[in-house]
Amino acid sequence: MKTTLLFLGLLLPLQLLADVYKCTDANGKKIYKAIPCAEGQSKVELNVKTGGSTDLNAQESQQALSQQEQEAKAAQKKLQEEQATQKLAQLKQSAMDESAKNQFLIKNNPHKFSAFAIPPYKFDELTPLVKTYQNRLPDIERMRRKAAERALATNQCGRVESVELSEKSTKDSLQILVDCSTAKKFYVSEQELGNN
Repeated sequence: MKTTLLFLGLLLPLQLLADVYKCTDANGKKIYKAIPCAEGQSKVELNVKTGGSTDLNAQESQQALSQQEQEAKAAQKKLQEEQATQKLAQLKQSAMDESAKNQFLIKNNPHKFSAFAIPPYKFDELTPLVKTYQNRLPDIERMRRKAAERALATNQCGRVESVELSEKSTKDSLQILVDCSTAKKFYVSEQELGNN
């Protein structure tokens, strides 16, 4: 008898440490068991040691919600990255289009422009000055062309030798420097060029 009691006494703490689950079926019947509840049943885990309980359904719902939030954030981040990539591609293409217009103008007016008067600013090979304003590269290329035409229109510029973004440029006002064969220099601001 003593041996049996001793054996039961040793087993009792092991049983108390085991998880106990309170399962509620569709009919509202509650069942307590040592294994997790079947799928579709309301599940509550009871901690015999502390007397506390954990609603496993709520826990699973919270985990699923957290997973959905993480997936939504990842999808949002991916979308933003794709939009940024697309925006950069459009910026590069617009700059190349404006550069092509510059080269067309030079090619068709060799008496007004030296062959390298407006060399294209290539996005991946920008000087530190131009890189500062790289998000406005299409505007800069267009302004270089317009500034050259403006300098020629003064009749004080025999031929355009070079057209570059000026060191005088600021965030609020880009400046273009036009060097002419007459040794005259023109500084033209974007405000003077307007939105043409």
